[in-house]
Amino acid sequence: MARRQRAPEGETRRRSRAVLKNPRFINFTGFIACAAMIAYALFAQYSLGVDPCALCIFQRIGIIALGAVFLFAGLHSPRGWGRFVYAALVAVTALTTIGVALDHIHVQHAPPGSIPSCGAPLGVLIKFTPMFELIRKVLTGSGECAQVNWQFLGLAMPTWVAICAAALGAVGVVTNTKRR
Repeated sequence: MARRQRAPEGETRRRSRAVLKNPRFINFTGFIACAAMIAYALFAQYSLGVDPCALCIFQRIGIIALGAVFLFAGLHSPRGWGRFVYAALVAVTALTTIGVALDHIHVQHAPPGSIPSCGAPLGVLIKFTPMFELIRKVLTGSGECAQVNWQFLGLAMPTWVAICAAALGAVGVVTNTKRR
Protein backbone atom coordinates (compact mmCIF):
# COMPACT_ATOMS: atom_id res chain seq x y z
CA MET A 1 0.00 0.00 0.00
CA ALA A 2 1.45 3.36 -1.01
CA ARG A 3 1.83 6.04 1.60
CA ARG A 4 0.20 9.35 0.98
CA GLN A 5 2.59 12.24 1.15
CA ARG A 6 1.74 15.22 3.31
CA ALA A 7 1.59 18.59 1.66
CA PRO A 8 4.15 21.13 2.87
CA GLU A 9 2.84 23.33 5.70
CA GLY A 10 2.84 26.45 3.53
CA GLU A 11 0.76 24.67 0.89
CA THR A 12 -1.79 23.58 3.51
CA ARG A 13 -2.12 27.16 4.76
CA ARG A 14 -2.55 28.44 1.21
CA ARG A 15 -5.32 25.91 0.55
CA SER A 16 -7.06 26.85 3.81
CA ARG A 17 -7.03 30.52 2.88
CA ALA A 18 -8.35 29.71 -0.59
CA VAL A 19 -11.30 27.82 0.93
CA LEU A 20 -12.07 30.68 3.31
CA LYS A 21 -12.10 33.14 0.38
CA ASN A 22 -14.26 30.92 -1.82
CA PRO A 23 -17.65 32.64 -2.42
CA ARG A 24 -19.46 29.30 -2.64
CA PHE A 25 -18.09 28.27 0.78
CA ILE A 26 -18.99 31.64 2.32
CA ASN A 27 -22.53 31.52 0.89
CA PHE A 28 -23.03 28.01 2.28
CA THR A 29 -21.67 29.20 5.62
CA GLY A 30 -24.21 32.05 5.57
CA PHE A 31 -26.95 29.49 4.94
CA ILE A 32 -25.73 27.37 7.86
CA ALA A 33 -25.66 30.45 10.12
CA CYS A 34 -29.28 31.26 9.22
CA ALA A 35 -30.30 27.63 9.78
CA ALA A 36 -28.59 27.71 13.19
CA MET A 37 -30.47 30.90 14.11
CA ILE A 38 -33.81 29.31 13.20
CA ALA A 39 -32.87 26.12 15.03
CA TYR A 40 -32.11 28.14 18.17
CA ALA A 41 -35.37 30.10 17.82
CA LEU A 42 -37.28 26.81 17.66
CA PHE A 43 -35.28 25.45 20.62
CA ALA A 44 -36.08 28.59 22.62
CA GLN A 45 -39.75 28.26 21.72
CA TYR A 46 -40.25 24.54 22.35
CA SER A 47 -37.64 23.77 25.04
CA LEU A 48 -37.26 27.05 26.91
CA GLY A 49 -40.91 28.10 26.61
CA VAL A 50 -40.18 31.48 24.98
CA ASP A 51 -43.29 32.05 22.87
CA PRO A 52 -42.70 34.22 19.80
CA CYS A 53 -44.82 37.27 19.14
CA ALA A 54 -45.94 38.33 15.67
CA LEU A 55 -42.83 40.47 15.11
CA CYS A 56 -40.66 37.50 16.11
CA ILE A 57 -42.40 35.40 13.46
CA PHE A 58 -41.69 38.05 10.80
CA GLN A 59 -38.03 38.11 11.87
CA ARG A 60 -37.90 34.34 11.49
CA ILE A 61 -39.36 34.64 8.01
CA GLY A 62 -36.66 37.20 7.17
CA ILE A 63 -33.87 34.93 8.42
CA ILE A 64 -35.33 31.97 6.51
CA ALA A 65 -35.47 34.10 3.33
CA LEU A 66 -31.88 35.28 3.91
CA GLY A 67 -30.79 31.66 4.35
CA ALA A 68 -32.56 30.71 1.13
CA VAL A 69 -30.73 33.46 -0.78
CA PHE A 70 -27.40 32.25 0.64
CA LEU A 71 -28.26 28.64 -0.28
CA PHE A 72 -29.21 29.55 -3.87
CA ALA A 73 -26.10 31.72 -4.24
CA GLY A 74 -23.95 28.84 -2.97
CA LEU A 75 -25.57 26.31 -5.27
CA HIS A 76 -25.52 28.59 -8.31
CA SER A 77 -22.15 30.29 -7.69
CA PRO A 78 -22.77 32.83 -10.46
CA ARG A 79 -20.22 34.70 -12.50
CA GLY A 80 -20.54 38.17 -14.02
CA TRP A 81 -23.67 40.18 -13.31
CA GLY A 82 -25.41 37.23 -11.56
CA ARG A 83 -23.28 37.74 -8.47
CA PHE A 84 -24.63 41.31 -8.19
CA VAL A 85 -28.18 39.94 -8.31
CA TYR A 86 -27.44 37.72 -5.31
CA ALA A 87 -25.69 40.60 -3.53
CA ALA A 88 -28.79 42.76 -4.05
CA LEU A 89 -31.10 39.98 -2.84
CA VAL A 90 -28.95 39.49 0.27
CA ALA A 91 -28.98 43.25 0.92
CA VAL A 92 -32.75 43.64 0.51
CA THR A 93 -33.53 40.57 2.63
CA ALA A 94 -31.08 41.55 5.39
CA LEU A 95 -32.28 45.16 5.47
CA THR A 96 -35.92 44.06 5.66
CA THR A 97 -35.12 41.72 8.54
CA ILE A 98 -33.15 44.46 10.29
CA GLY A 99 -36.10 46.85 9.83
CA VAL A 100 -38.52 44.42 11.49
CA ALA A 101 -36.04 43.76 14.31
CA LEU A 102 -35.52 47.49 14.88
CA ASP A 103 -39.28 47.99 14.99
CA HIS A 104 -39.49 45.22 17.59
CA ILE A 105 -36.71 46.86 19.61
CA HIS A 106 -38.66 50.13 19.45
CA VAL A 107 -41.79 48.39 20.72
CA GLN A 108 -39.81 46.80 23.58
CA HIS A 109 -38.34 50.15 24.64
CA ALA A 110 -41.56 52.16 24.39
CA PRO A 111 -42.97 53.47 27.69
CA PRO A 112 -45.54 51.19 29.34
CA GLY A 113 -49.06 51.94 28.17
CA SER A 114 -47.99 53.46 24.87
CA ILE A 115 -48.24 50.12 23.06
CA PRO A 116 -51.72 48.81 22.16
CA SER A 117 -52.96 45.96 24.31
CA CYS A 118 -52.79 42.44 22.96
CA GLY A 119 -55.40 41.72 20.36
CA ALA A 120 -56.43 38.41 18.88
CA PRO A 121 -53.73 35.73 18.47
CA LEU A 122 -51.87 35.68 15.15
CA GLY A 123 -53.63 32.48 14.02
CA VAL A 124 -57.06 34.13 14.38
CA LEU A 125 -55.88 37.29 12.62
CA ILE A 126 -54.57 35.24 9.68
CA LYS A 127 -57.98 33.58 9.25
CA PHE A 128 -60.14 36.70 9.45
CA THR A 129 -58.02 39.69 8.42
CA PRO A 130 -57.12 40.82 4.89
CA MET A 131 -53.38 40.40 4.15
CA PHE A 132 -52.35 44.08 4.04
CA GLU A 133 -54.29 44.91 7.19
CA LEU A 134 -52.75 41.88 8.92
CA ILE A 135 -49.23 43.02 8.00
CA ARG A 136 -50.01 46.55 9.20
CA LYS A 137 -51.40 45.26 12.52
CA VAL A 138 -48.47 42.94 13.09
CA LEU A 139 -45.86 45.56 12.25
CA THR A 140 -47.43 48.11 14.61
CA GLY A 141 -46.77 45.67 17.43
CA SER A 142 -48.88 44.59 20.35
CA GLY A 143 -48.53 44.23 24.08
CA GLU A 144 -46.97 40.78 23.82
CA CYS A 145 -44.24 42.18 21.56
CA ALA A 146 -43.24 44.62 24.30
CA GLN A 147 -42.26 41.84 26.71
CA VAL A 148 -38.58 41.00 26.99
CA ASN A 149 -38.61 37.35 28.00
CA TRP A 150 -35.12 36.32 26.81
CA GLN A 151 -31.73 38.02 27.05
CA PHE A 152 -28.12 37.15 26.32
CA LEU A 153 -25.34 39.50 27.41
CA GLY A 154 -28.00 42.05 28.32
CA LEU A 155 -29.49 42.16 24.80
CA ALA A 156 -32.93 40.87 23.86
CA MET A 157 -33.52 38.49 20.96
CA PRO A 158 -34.59 41.17 18.41
CA THR A 159 -31.32 43.00 19.04
CA TRP A 160 -29.37 39.83 18.33
CA VAL A 161 -31.41 39.25 15.17
CA ALA A 162 -30.59 42.78 13.98
CA ILE A 163 -26.88 42.30 14.72
CA CYS A 164 -26.72 38.89 13.01
CA ALA A 165 -28.75 40.05 9.98
CA ALA A 166 -26.46 43.08 9.60
CA ALA A 167 -23.32 40.94 9.81
CA LEU A 168 -24.68 38.29 7.44
CA GLY A 169 -25.91 40.96 5.04
CA ALA A 170 -22.53 42.69 4.98
CA VAL A 171 -20.67 39.41 4.44
CA GLY A 172 -23.12 38.37 1.71
CA VAL A 173 -22.87 41.66 -0.17
CA VAL A 174 -19.06 41.78 0.02
CA THR A 175 -18.71 38.12 -0.93
CA ASN A 176 -21.03 38.31 -3.89
CA THR A 177 -19.66 41.57 -5.31
CA LYS A 178 -15.94 40.68 -5.17
CA ARG A 179 -14.15 39.87 -8.39
CA ARG A 180 -13.30 36.21 -8.71
